[in-house]
Amino acid sequence: MIPIDEKIPQKINRLSELAYNLWWSWTPEARQLFRQLDFPLWRRTQHNPLLMLQEISAAELEAAAHDAAFVRQYNKVMLMYDREMKNGRSWFHTTYPDKTDKIIAYFSFEFGLHNSLPIYSGGLGILSGDHAKEASDLGLPFVGIGFMYPQGYFRQRIPSHGWQEAVYQQIDVGQTAIRPAATLDGQKLKISVNLAGRTVYAQIWRVQVGRISLYLLDTDVDENDPWDRELSARLYSGDSEMRIRQEIMLGIGGVRALRALGIQPAAYHMNEGHSAFLLLETIREYVAQGMDFNQAAAEVKKHTVFTTHTPVPAGHDTFSFHMVENYFNGFWDEIGISREHFLSLGGHEEEWGMAFNMTVLALRLAGQSNAVSQLHGEVSRKMWQEVWPSKPVNEVPIVGITNGVHVPTWISSDMHELFDKYLGPEWRRRHDDPAVWQKLLDISDAELWRVHLLLKRKLMGFLRERVRRRWVDGRNDPTQVLTSGTLLDPDALTIGFARRFATYKRANLIFRDIERLQRMLLDIHKPVQIIFAGKAHPADDPGKALIQQIYNMAKNNQLGGRVAFVEDYDMHMARYLVQGVDVWLNTPRRPREASGTSGMKATLNGVPNLSVMDGWWVEGYNGANGWAINSEENPDHNAQDEHDVNILYQLLEDEIIPLYYTRDRDGVPRGWSQVMREAIRSNAPQFSMRRMVKEYTTELYLKAIES
Repeated sequence: MIPIDEKIPQKINRLSELAYNLWWSWTPEARQLFRQLDFPLWRRTQHNPLLMLQEISAAELEAAAHDAAFVRQYNKVMLMYDREMKNGRSWFHTTYPDKTDKIIAYFSFEFGLHNSLPIYSGGLGILSGDHAKEASDLGLPFVGIGFMYPQGYFRQRIPSHGWQEAVYQQIDVGQTAIRPAATLDGQKLKISVNLAGRTVYAQIWRVQVGRISLYLLDTDVDENDPWDRELSARLYSGDSEMRIRQEIMLGIGGVRALRALGIQPAAYHMNEGHSAFLLLETIREYVAQGMDFNQAAAEVKKHTVFTTHTPVPAGHDTFSFHMVENYFNGFWDEIGISREHFLSLGGHEEEWGMAFNMTVLALRLAGQSNAVSQLHGEVSRKMWQEVWPSKPVNEVPIVGITNGVHVPTWISSDMHELFDKYLGPEWRRRHDDPAVWQKLLDISDAELWRVHLLLKRKLMGFLRERVRRRWVDGRNDPTQVLTSGTLLDPDALTIGFARRFATYKRANLIFRDIERLQRMLLDIHKPVQIIFAGKAHPADDPGKALIQQIYNMAKNNQLGGRVAFVEDYDMHMARYLVQGVDVWLNTPRRPREASGTSGMKATLNGVPNLSVMDGWWVEGYNGANGWAINSEENPDHNAQDEHDVNILYQLLEDEIIPLYYTRDRDGVPRGWSQVMREAIRSNAPQFSMRRMVKEYTTELYLKAIES
């Protein structure tokens, strides 16, 4: 195969540079450029320009270089790119010009940037990826630290019996926008960490995300023994022994990677407790410089931020004291404290006894902590009051900063064009300003509905093409073809439910009264259909059982082909779903949904939410922009489910279905269009990643930097 740079003509020779910076993925003009280059190839590679440039012929590239329209678009995009990378006029640079050299290091176990780099599993990773993109857009002096998982997260396969199977595939780094980080003399950059008496090495990879760099650790290097090479092979695999080794590598190894890169952060941000061992490594560095433990801990506290993401106890990593002793034997001597003091830093009473809790470690040693919605802040303050036993609940220092989504990533290109037309040229830069969105009133019901129907048909086309490809490749039997959405009706009211299949999310709640639901699904004049997608953790058998139950519903011919389960949910599929369904369904068991962001992405595209009042929807719902299930917190889960599902059915029967099917002479559902418009107007600015990152900056990062 001819190297990319050798076959691209000089006139458009920066295409490969553009492909290696994920800025293209959230810039409509850049996406259009690659789409224009070869649309069938763009679709076949699932919008991966690097893979496109490898597969496209030199003749096609030569033709593009002689195509005046393509060259104009190329020059326009490269001008935008160069202006963006210069970074002199960003929000951070103009607002805090004296702090542009104060690096913020953001540690996360996973980053969801694009489907071509599958090192994410769900909401936490997508949030991290969105955070990095917005940090670039706003010009923050920001670096990310994570793992390069050579096998990524698993690919989901649902055989005809419905029990989820996990398939792992090696990531081809030559087909992803990732490159080795190198020393000044061109050598690959590596660091090492002691793991229970063995030295384990990790190579550092770099991903360019607009203006910022993301550095990923990879233990699959020649210096390591086979079992250590597997350390970073997969995301969320293995037992607690594997997990503690990964978390030591992320926290301690991540700090050492920054040092190897010559980066001295002014602030550290731990996205969940996975990276909390970085606190111990930075304390060790200060002690090595002559401080005692208390002085070093106080210094580290000034510069660290911790975000907790879940009120579900199982979501907080814990390790036995014996395991922690095995991996940190002697480390307490390096930081000048006793073994007992060291273990007490993370000591927490679990259901099975005292253990070392990573969230507790982070809460005790980080200077600032936050939850991811206002309700989650209340829940977290109650949940972790024991860390501050002398403080009343309302004074526990965990603030709430509600999550957001990266608007340029999740908005559809068609909706983007509509906003360009009506909101004015500044809407992209000012999309966190509610005043900008008042201009939505200028968009007619008919035009808004037209764009929505276009997106809905794109979704249906995507699902059918996906099934067709799998059928042609021999990967689907007839049952799987039918359950994957081929029977769906593009004119029927379509409900979307796509997220991680954890039991508390109650994916099967809507099936509680099958006969009542069946009447809605099979109504001749006002039919309803439901699309499900999502993965269960490989070790979560109850979650897999939920998938199997819903898959069997999709197979049930008594439901008339009105239920579909689409396997292998990823970012690429998510974009079609949040943009193309009519209603976004969310039924968690309150108050276990810390935030939830899929519903934010849906409202951004004019898809109203039908959701339990939990997480972000407590703040997002205003009575006119969707529908609320006022769930009662009840220790009797059966009673709670019965209460919630009755409200769900009643809303569908009395409000949602009639409103959707009430049309004027032109076939436009005027009332429905008003709900769509209000969903966008009220939620787009408030739940944007731009608003969120600005809040993190003003409320958390600046305090850490100025300390």
